[in-house]
Amino acid sequence: MHRRTFMELLAAAGAGSLFPGGLSGIETADPPDDKKLIGMYVHQAWVYNHPYAARTWTDDNWRGYLDGLHRLGYNLVSIWPLLETMPHPLMPSDQAKLEQHRRVIDMAHREFGMKVWIVLCPNLVANDAYARLTTFEKRSYYGSFINVNPADSQAMDAMMARCESLLKPLAEMDGVVIIDSDPGGYPNSTNQEFVDLLIRHRRLLDRLRPGAIELIYWSWVGWQAYGRYHATGEFAWGTEPEFLETLGLLKEKNLEPWGLARGLEYAQKLGLESKVIHFHYGAIEGEPNFPMTNFGPRAGVDPYQAGRTLAPRGAQANAQTHCIQLPGTFAFAQGAKGLPLTDQDYVLFADDLVQGQGKRIVSAWKALAGLDREAMLQSAAELAPLVKARLEPGPLKGLLFGDANRFLSDLYVMLRLKAACLDFIQAADKNQPLFQPLEEFVSWLDRWHVITGYKSWWNWTAGGDINQSLKKLDTPLLTDFVRDVGSIDRKTGAGTPMERIYAGYYRAETETLRLIQALKQTLWEMDPRWPDSSTRFIPQQAPASKP
Repeated sequence: MHRRTFMELLAAAGAGSLFPGGLSGIETADPPDDKKLIGMYVHQAWVYNHPYAARTWTDDNWRGYLDGLHRLGYNLVSIWPLLETMPHPLMPSDQAKLEQHRRVIDMAHREFGMKVWIVLCPNLVANDAYARLTTFEKRSYYGSFINVNPADSQAMDAMMARCESLLKPLAEMDGVVIIDSDPGGYPNSTNQEFVDLLIRHRRLLDRLRPGAIELIYWSWVGWQAYGRYHATGEFAWGTEPEFLETLGLLKEKNLEPWGLARGLEYAQKLGLESKVIHFHYGAIEGEPNFPMTNFGPRAGVDPYQAGRTLAPRGAQANAQTHCIQLPGTFAFAQGAKGLPLTDQDYVLFADDLVQGQGKRIVSAWKALAGLDREAMLQSAAELAPLVKARLEPGPLKGLLFGDANRFLSDLYVMLRLKAACLDFIQAADKNQPLFQPLEEFVSWLDRWHVITGYKSWWNWTAGGDINQSLKKLDTPLLTDFVRDVGSIDRKTGAGTPMERIYAGYYRAETETLRLIQALKQTLWEMDPRWPDSSTRFIPQQAPASKP
């Protein structure tokens, strides 16, 4: 069971306020309720290159991104600062990142009038010895934390003391979001223990700023359900009675101010619906996810319709690679504001990214979302002259992270990569010779890897079943890879079920990198002269944004 697969499958105001300076042509309108929240979650767990990974962003990157979100109608940003991975005492990189998040909170408040929620895991603390092996920017997530037993009051006291010291610089935040599962949890822990954890956090927040910081319960798998998963290695979602028990305990404790992210169907049964914001996880992009721009509905998930599905407090989405998921970011906001979404709306939006290039950009997005390799190659050919041209960014330039050429270059490479992947899938399906299509696919996959630095979970289908096509190569390296891809729930091996699960997560953090290495080895085995036998192969080199 691939944990993130099921995560992905679940899944404005007038121009004078939310659109300072206005946009060149995007329709604006009053939302159904000007108090509704339209939020974006910035997830920072995975290690890859700037500006693709949010943990690498500079202050200017944050300012530009918040400006772009604000102009689209977003009024909330949730940030996971990975406090659970910061060792004691803090390393210089951790201290710098903590100070940056303090500045981002201030920036969002003062410059854009946006709320900021900080995301925490309920019962994690840094594995100091491991975390100190590298800097914040390069630190692997799994291995960097320890799950604390909620039934151990002494260990919980120590965890909360450390948490309080880390949250003090962020005390101007508007809320703290705490999830009931991944990656928190503890074998066979109870709902009562989870509520006790939330009570501890409520007291902590009141010490920072009494009554001013909201506590938001992120309802996901369910605390007891995830405890069973850690105890047995068998995954199952929580049951309705379990969710109702948790909400009933929270209602009884009255941890005001508090709210709910997801769980509207349960909240309604207890009269708590006014506390709920819909959190449409995976509507724009799942995570961890091989970075490719999504456009329009996919696998039953539609960012526009997700935005339209508002809870009483509003709606929130997420992305992993924010700088390439711009069409979904726009579509979600349009849905949340109750505005239409046509091809012309997309063109106007894209023109506000790069002036005069809206039609070309939207054509590239549509081609990338489809299965027509000729359309992909044609669109790539149209973009090629632009990647080194002098471009004029539009009012939404902050979403480009300071580089319009990089944005178009990325589109070009993604189009070539997907076209090459489809060629390989087709050759495998027809039992045709595989060396040349595989070589082309590997060259573009390797190039995109060098650009983005992404090495984590491999869960890209490219519009076909690429893993099944790889089996046709019949090499031990790829056979083993395809067998193990996404296999995080180990039923055998050393350690407890929880230890085996985390070992699987840790291994998956290099899944894409290991695939690329296996593919290169396979090409060499198919022709020992490779890569000298090819003029098309692009060897790994220092990251560059131009194709």
